[in-house]
Amino acid sequence: MTPLPDASKADRLQTALWIAVGLAALALLYALSPILTPFLLAGILAYICNPVTDRLAGWGLPRMAAVVLVILALAAMTAGLVLIILPLLYEEAMLLAARMPEAMALINEKLAPWLRQNFGIKLKLDAASLQKLAAGNWDTVQVVLERIYSSLKIGGVALVGLMVNLLLAPVVMFYLLLDWHGMLARLGGIVPRPWHAKLRQIAGDIDGVLSQYLRGQILVMAILAVYYSMALWIADIPSALSIGVVTGLLIFIPYLGYATGLILALLVAVLQFAGWGPIVAVLIVYGIGQVLESFVLTPFLVGERIGLHPLAVIFALMAFGQLFGFFGVLAALPASAALLVGLRELRLLYLDSRFYRG
Repeated sequence: MTPLPDASKADRLQTALWIAVGLAALALLYALSPILTPFLLAGILAYICNPVTDRLAGWGLPRMAAVVLVILALAAMTAGLVLIILPLLYEEAMLLAARMPEAMALINEKLAPWLRQNFGIKLKLDAASLQKLAAGNWDTVQVVLERIYSSLKIGGVALVGLMVNLLLAPVVMFYLLLDWHGMLARLGGIVPRPWHAKLRQIAGDIDGVLSQYLRGQILVMAILAVYYSMALWIADIPSALSIGVVTGLLIFIPYLGYATGLILALLVAVLQFAGWGPIVAVLIVYGIGQVLESFVLTPFLVGERIGLHPLAVIFALMAFGQLFGFFGVLAALPASAALLVGLRELRLLYLDSRFYRG
């Protein structure tokens, strides 16, 4: 009679096999990472929009209609933000073109004498001088133009890729929202049964923490939009409402949102040609806003909601930025919120261990 195989040995072989399959799947995802951007973006948006979709479906609206309505609302919000920014940029570009002669005259009267007196630099801005300067340095101008052309070609390819991702993301988001609960059920169905209850509890905890993070971040954005709009209006900066709303809505993108609003406000202030007053006012408004966001609003409205100490919020932003750059800063707080749940579970295991209890 043939002896039965050792059960523990078979279990170890199966475990090793599934670990190898999991590692192969991770390697495949890494290899496919260049094409995963629209899927990742769609997944994040679907996670954010699913509660609204469920609420609409709970009111009796068909699931497909609810999904379409949510995607259209998101597209309308994005279009509204673009329609706020583009007219502002167009208006400032037209103002810059109209005031260019005045700016050149101001440079010739104020800046050129100072440069000549202190550094011996002779500067004169007018159409004839610029044409003569370009003619005398044509080789350098040609090299610069060639580099600009090469950059435009590379940028054009990147822009096409961005447009493809932006067009594909709503399609992926539609199918994810349509089958959200079925997809989660299928994912839960492949989890090993001994781990199922615990993983489900951890996933629920992470979902709750991320929901609190999103609510806190939306509150921060709303407060900052009101602050920047009112502060710029008090400082008598044109287009204060548009610039304030744009800065507040983009503030969820660390550094980039703040920098975009600051550059727009400084551009508007400079084009007033009213001296240093408007420029200093913009710098003061945005300096106070940055302190308010970094040391008050984000730590207390976001950090407290997700259970992170204000110092932990500041450390997470710096640590993830150091490790992963800009995208690390962007994902720092939600990733920290998810890690916090794991650390709580690890702490419970540690407190229950023989090592701790002796």
